[in-house]
Amino acid sequence: MKLSLPSFALLLAFSLVHLGGSATEAAETFQVTLDEPVGGRFSLAPALPSDGRYPAGTVVTVSTTPDPGYVLDSGYFSVPGRWGAMYHEFATPQFRVTIDRDKHIGASFIEAAAVAHVDVRHDIVYARPGVKPLAYDVFSPKGAKNLPIVVIIHGGGWTTNNEDVMRGLARELTRGGSFVAVSIDYRWAGKADGDATGNTMANLIEDCYGAIAHVMEHAAEYGGDPTRIGVTGDSAGGHLSASVALMVERIGERGFGREPGVFEFKPTYLPAGKTIDQVRTEMLTAIRAAAPSYGVFGGEWLKADRDNPAADASWDRAIQPIHSIPAASVRAVPHYLTLGTKDPLISDEMCATYMDALVEKGQRVQYVQIGGAGHAFFDWKPDAATKATFAEYGVYYAAEMKAFFESILVP
Repeated sequence: MKLSLPSFALLLAFSLVHLGGSATEAAETFQVTLDEPVGGRFSLAPALPSDGRYPAGTVVTVSTTPDPGYVLDSGYFSVPGRWGAMYHEFATPQFRVTIDRDKHIGASFIEAAAVAHVDVRHDIVYARPGVKPLAYDVFSPKGAKNLPIVVIIHGGGWTTNNEDVMRGLARELTRGGSFVAVSIDYRWAGKADGDATGNTMANLIEDCYGAIAHVMEHAAEYGGDPTRIGVTGDSAGGHLSASVALMVERIGERGFGREPGVFEFKPTYLPAGKTIDQVRTEMLTAIRAAAPSYGVFGGEWLKADRDNPAADASWDRAIQPIHSIPAASVRAVPHYLTLGTKDPLISDEMCATYMDALVEKGQRVQYVQIGGAGHAFFDWKPDAATKATFAEYGVYYAAEMKAFFESILVP
C-alpha cells in the first residue's frame, strides 16, 4: 500500500509514541544558575537559553573579564556537596563546563593589589597513583630566592576539596616575602575519587610525603629552600599536617601493616636517583614545624582502613598524631594550634589533649582559641560568606601563624 506524505507523517509520529518517544518531546535539560560576579563579568557560549536550561551534554565556554583594578581569582561551576556547594575552579580566563546536571556557573575576582606581591604556578602534577592526578599550586613572592617553604594541606573530611581552597591562606603567608607557600592535593579516602580500590589513611599520608618530596626536588625553581619546611593544614588537613610533621621516622618501603608491628609510609613520589632512605633523612631535618588548625589528632574518627577487617587498634594508632610524638630531645617539632570557640566539629578537649601530649614530650606548643570563629575559617571559596569569614578571622590568624613559622624557619 502506498501512503501519501501526510499519512506517512502521522504513522511515524504514532510509531515514535509507542516506542517510548515523541517527535515533539523535549530532550533532557539541566538548570544552570549564573552567580552574580563582583569586580568583573563573564559570558557563556552558547548563550544560556531564556528558560535557564541547557540540553544535556552541552559544552559551554565561559569567558571572564575583570573590571579595572581587579584580576581573576577563579572561574568555576558548583554543584551540591557534602558541606554546601562544591566548587570546581579554573585559574584560566576561559574554561569549559559540560552540562550533565544542574549547576551554578560563576567567576570570582579579587583586587589586583591584593595579589600583586605573589606569582602563582597552578596544577603542578607530582604523581598519579589513582584516577585523579595529584597536583599542587606554588605561591612565590616576587623575586623569591632561597626562602623557607610552608606546605599547606587542605581539609574536607578527607573526601572533598582540593588545593584551591587554601589559596587565601597561601597568599597571606607569602606577604612580606618571608615564605614560599605550596598548597597540595591528595587522594580522597575510600572510593571518593572513583578509584576501584579504596584509599586508606596511610595512602593519604604517603601522598603528602610524595608532594613534599617533589617540592623539595624543585624548590630552587620556586625560589624556595628545601632544607627549611613548615607544614600546616586545616580540619582533615590538620590531621595530615600533624602526621607529616611527626611521622617522618616511619618513611620506608616495608609497607603499612603488611608485617606485624610495621607501619611505614612510602611517598607517592620519589625523586629519580634518590633512595627512600635518603628522602627520609632529608625530611627529618627539613620539616621543622607544624601549625595544624582545628584538626583531629586521635580517637575514633581516625581509622587507618575502614574496609580492612585486619586493621585493628594498632593500625589506627599508627595514623594518629597523638601517638607519634617524638621527644623534643630527639627531634623538635614546634606546634601552633588554632580552634574557633564556635567550632561545631572539633572540641576544645580534642585540641587540649593533643597539646598536653606535646608538652609531655617536651615539644614547644602554642594553642590559640579564636573567639566567635566556627570551623574552616582558613578556607577560601568564591562565595561571599566564605570570603567574609576569611577576612574576619583568617587574615589576622594567618599573620599570627606566619610569625610562628618565622620564629623557627627564618634565621
